[in-house]
Amino acid sequence: MVAGDYYKILKVDPNANDEELKRAYKRLAMKYHPDKNHQQHKVKREEAESKFKQILEAYDVLSNPKKRQIYDFYGHYPLNSMKVNKENSDGDVKISKGDKVGVVETKLVCSLEELYKGCKKKLRISRTLPHEFGKLKSVEEVLKIDIKPGWKKGTKITFPGKGNQEAGATNPDDLIFVVDEKPHAFFKRDGSDLVITQKILLLEALVGKTLHLTTLDGRDLTIQVTDVVKPGYVMVVPNEGMPISKEPGKKGNLRIKFDVMFPSRLTTQQKHELKRILSNTDN
Repeated sequence: MVAGDYYKILKVDPNANDEELKRAYKRLAMKYHPDKNHQQHKVKREEAESKFKQILEAYDVLSNPKKRQIYDFYGHYPLNSMKVNKENSDGDVKISKGDKVGVVETKLVCSLEELYKGCKKKLRISRTLPHEFGKLKSVEEVLKIDIKPGWKKGTKITFPGKGNQEAGATNPDDLIFVVDEKPHAFFKRDGSDLVITQKILLLEALVGKTLHLTTLDGRDLTIQVTDVVKPGYVMVVPNEGMPISKEPGKKGNLRIKFDVMFPSRLTTQQKHELKRILSNTDN
């Protein structure tokens, strides 16, 4: 399953509550139950069976708060192939691999701060390997990943031979982690650039303002806005974007977009003063 599939299968919003999930499940289960209504709804039995299994799986995950939290965070809930355990107090993510299906890829969720500064993650895996007399044994291991500054969503880290090995197979599967980016409260990433939207008053848009921003590595950044902020104006601060992983020492830009807040009302005197002042300015 890919991110969002369970919600699409049940045809509910990602913010759906328990009651909405239950209603959606009952409605779809009645429609696609292989032994009941597939003929009434002109659905082939094979299609109904497949759809019904998807509905059951989606409801099983989304109706369980813990499973749903994992699904929402990691973009999938690995029922057969992966088990995601709780995080360590130091932020390392423990991931244990199941004993039925060899994992090809799984998401490694990183915050924007981690991708900006770089970090080290420890991942605990549990995989199955052939044992004596054709039996399988479970082996636990801790893998270390060195997240480089500037890595992008989609970056893959491969651990050759660290997956499951079924009985009779020549070699274990490779274990691949794919970097995913957790949304940030203020910054958005656009390639190697960072984008932020800054609210300012109409007066500040006209006469200027000093901005105080905290960067992703914790620095205090002071920026002077001296230009008149017109509609669509974007201020570019060089070298304050994301690090460029393939070019050490280089960074993208910080792009500041402005949201000008207009006053809700003006007095007659204020209107008169504004008209007097603005009528004397050059176009």
